Amino acid sequence: MASPSQQLPPGWDAQWDPTNNRYIFTGELLQLHDTMGPPVAAGVPPGWATALCFPTTFPPPCQTPPICCGQTQAYYGAAEGALDPNYPPVAGLAPQPAAPNQLFTPGLAAENQFATQQTQPAPGQPQYYGHQPEPEYINAPGYGQPQPAYGQGPVDALANQFGHMQMGGSKPMLHTTNLLTDPPIPQAFTLNAIPTTSSLLAKSKVPLALVITPYRSLKEGDEPVPLITDAVIARCRRCRTYINPYVTFIDGGNRWRCCMCSMSNEVPQLFDWDQVRNQPGDRWSRAELNYAVVEFVAPTEYMVRPPQPAVYIFLIDVSHAAIQSGMVATATRALLENLDRIPDEEQRTKVAIVCYDVSLYFFSIPPGEGDASMLVVSDVDDVFLPKPNDLLINLAECRKSLENLLGRINDMFRENTIVGSAMGPALQAGFKLMNPIGGKIMVLSATLPSIGAGALKNRDDTKILGTSKESGLLQAASPFYKTFAIECSRAQVSVDMFLFSAAYTDVASLACLPHYTSGQTYYYPAFNAARAEDALKFAREFGEVLAMPIMLEAVMRVRASRGLRMSSFHGNFFVRSTDLLAMPAVPQDQSYAIEVQIEETITSPFVVLQTAVLHTTCYGERRIRVITLALPTTTSLSEVFASADEVALATLFANKAVERTLTHKLEDARDFVFQRLVDILIAYKTSMTGGGASAGLAISENMKMLPALVLGLLKNVGIRQSAQIPSDIRAYSQALLTSLPSQLLIPYIYPSFYSLHNMPPEAGSIGEKGVILPPALPLTSEKLERHGLFLIEDGQTIFLFDVLRGGKTTLPILDNPFSQRVNAVIQKIREMRRGVYYPHLYIVKEDGEQALRLWALSALIQDRSDGLPSYQMFISSLKEKVITT
Repeated sequence: MASPSQQLPPGWDAQWDPTNNRYIFTGELLQLHDTMGPPVAAGVPPGWATALCFPTTFPPPCQTPPICCGQTQAYYGAAEGALDPNYPPVAGLAPQPAAPNQLFTPGLAAENQFATQQTQPAPGQPQYYGHQPEPEYINAPGYGQPQPAYGQGPVDALANQFGHMQMGGSKPMLHTTNLLTDPPIPQAFTLNAIPTTSSLLAKSKVPLALVITPYRSLKEGDEPVPLITDAVIARCRRCRTYINPYVTFIDGGNRWRCCMCSMSNEVPQLFDWDQVRNQPGDRWSRAELNYAVVEFVAPTEYMVRPPQPAVYIFLIDVSHAAIQSGMVATATRALLENLDRIPDEEQRTKVAIVCYDVSLYFFSIPPGEGDASMLVVSDVDDVFLPKPNDLLINLAECRKSLENLLGRINDMFRENTIVGSAMGPALQAGFKLMNPIGGKIMVLSATLPSIGAGALKNRDDTKILGTSKESGLLQAASPFYKTFAIECSRAQVSVDMFLFSAAYTDVASLACLPHYTSGQTYYYPAFNAARAEDALKFAREFGEVLAMPIMLEAVMRVRASRGLRMSSFHGNFFVRSTDLLAMPAVPQDQSYAIEVQIEETITSPFVVLQTAVLHTTCYGERRIRVITLALPTTTSLSEVFASADEVALATLFANKAVERTLTHKLEDARDFVFQRLVDILIAYKTSMTGGGASAGLAISENMKMLPALVLGLLKNVGIRQSAQIPSDIRAYSQALLTSLPSQLLIPYIYPSFYSLHNMPPEAGSIGEKGVILPPALPLTSEKLERHGLFLIEDGQTIFLFDVLRGGKTTLPILDNPFSQRVNAVIQKIREMRRGVYYPHLYIVKEDGEQALRLWALSALIQDRSDGLPSYQMFISSLKEKVITT
């Protein structure tokens, strides 16, 4: 039999790898006209090298077609722009020269690979906060330009190894511009190089966690997630991993080896068949072998029941407070105007409307253009449905009748003087309506629940704010809401809460419903529709929620390579089993954090984590969204530190801090976050600088903003030390901290600060990526100037300093270029981030309302305020802790 070298086409060479008992083939990129035709040279960018891994036994031509250039492209890159840039593909990156004799094959690592990387000289010295004339800040346009810190060189080499996979291709960059304009990645890890042992991880003190946003919104220009419709789903027989770009094909391409458990699996018979053209297809063009995020159309074996229609039930508070505030009129008008935006392509969507005060008001809505009839249930202790049908109606069939009803609801209850609220019985009624199907309940409440199940009392006590007893106000006052939420989760019912009140609402108790049913809480304190700004904000956000496509009947599971285990979960869901998360309806742009443990020594050169979300689209199709992440492993502590992702760490710390307030005091939550940062700094100093005394605070380049982010978190209204923060405001902030994706969370804890009166000429004008923002400033009042115009925003609120009248307002557009540019900047800030939130604009005057001014200045987290330390004081306290420990 001829040797492999003699069987190769011209220009190719075979090298035997004795370690792994196989050949590695190198040569020019080839393109095959067909599976059996002669190879023809294709256009190859200068300097490109390619490699293919073939099994040691070559199959006869009649059994398996030869593996063609698609494999090379899948592992080493294809033509620029060939694949979707928004979801991390394995192929499709910009061409990068491959160094000779340093070829990488997924599943293989070169001998002494990491040892070689570790011996490379590390440029630069450790950064010290104390020696900087002005601390770098998160929004700096040139952030990340200085020389890398200690250990960055080896990690750059480590990252370049995975560059073609877009896995750790560069050091983590905390740059607000990226977080605002770039598509947020579906998942991120707190470490981009995984320690091989638990002892190495413990030595670094960096927590290991996955931060995931499985269902992100799509903006203009974004490519959708690749959809696989042929029902050919290849999964590992042992660990149930879905086939992905990191598996290895063996046995002439007839089998594939799982990248997690190394199990050998058969390739499905139709895997290489193009069902659309009814002819043999190119295996390497399949989306699941090229993209890190894909969606499969699920066959019937993935269904417990046929896909159900989307169901929306609106529970509208019509008590005196709700009518007087204008909430009812605004809500019904917004719902009427957004009926066309509710997902209903197949005309299967069902809706129902139930109003409530101390009684329940059902509406029987006939098809066509008939008038709805109101049915009143006054017995709220034993809730029942007054009519078996016409309460939950088809949106398309009853559209005209529904429009007529929405136009009349506010007039029906205009003279209502009842002040009580039977929200609990209303929730039970909504549950009975949709129990057989599942769906989403949207509650609009302006009054504290006071009657029937779930009745609450006003427990707001300003005397205990800022004391050790304050955490009690952040816990649910009634077990009804958690118990009911678990029942909803079992029945595939999700709950969204829209809370309006000028008085105490007990957000902490009511937020339990969205928390355990994968919903979301929206809070509008002191809502008054007579203020156009209040009505606009709610109508805008409510409309976006109605238009949002959602995942129904979802369950999520995260699988990982051998040696890794998911240990704890944070976010809005219910943990059904040890690792199965139940999500009745998954909204877009909601984030989850999952902590990971290293149970045994990892011997593979890289690990893989795969998140699978089985769900029904709101259009009635059962799908599986699969998100795969591959990360290299390392035995070097310097690589562990230099691979840390400070954004993911801040997201995890926010979740952990909020969770701790539910079982401990607020002070304990703040101390917990502070101590985690201290532990990381001590570990870095001990391991990387020898532990000697130093004048500054040493930390790796990629974590230089972590102290600033932690300070911003400690000063956030969700957990900060203050006796002036109402418990409802604090509870709502905590709900945001545990659900916002990183793109929204980072500005929420570390706001953006702009000077508008002297912004560059191009700021406020249209550029290649829309309106150009002015350069950001450090978050300190030292940058404020008398008679200047400054803007601070955190994604939820916008503050504009020292112009016009003070308070909540809409900025007029005057007939001059400067006014138009300022308005363009504000509009850009409101639209540049994903999510439904529409920030209020407040005008802050020097001699205006003192409380508003203090609120705005509290966003300048580098200043000392309300007894909280400045950034310099915070760094000094960190330095003292590190030195004395």
